[in-house]
Amino acid sequence: MAQGNRYTLRQDRNGMVWDLLLYVPTVTALVAIAANAWFQENQYLAYLLVFLASFFLIAGANRILKTRLMLLPTSPVTIEVDRQHVTLLLRNGQRLELLKDVKLYRDFSGRSFGLTGLDPQGRRLQFVFHKGQFALERDYQALQNTLKPS
Repeated sequence: MAQGNRYTLRQDRNGMVWDLLLYVPTVTALVAIAANAWFQENQYLAYLLVFLASFFLIAGANRILKTRLMLLPTSPVTIEVDRQHVTLLLRNGQRLELLKDVKLYRDFSGRSFGLTGLDPQGRRLQFVFHKGQFALERDYQALQNTLKPS
């Protein structure tokens, strides 16, 4: 729910289901093909496929736990925005400010966007937000409109 330029995020359970439908079969297939390659004495291919399966498992778990369900301590739960300044409240209670080089990266489907910027210490931070995390679609659009370059 939005209060002025403050947006409270919620869990995106529908997006989580889609991510599970993407990552679980992919990781399962990679592990199965790797096992087949291992027993056919093609260990190098098996190592490569296990590496890919591990990569997709970690990427998928991070995407689901951090951006969809917001369960990790570094997951943003609230966004406060004006044109060039963004403050994020994380699940662990920490406040992060993006002060410089705040940029919005939209995806082509319009279902998510990336947000990057520099904090006061000069570290570049980046976050991904999904349409399903916003209570109303107009909040999702309003946040993007506030951040888009003039």
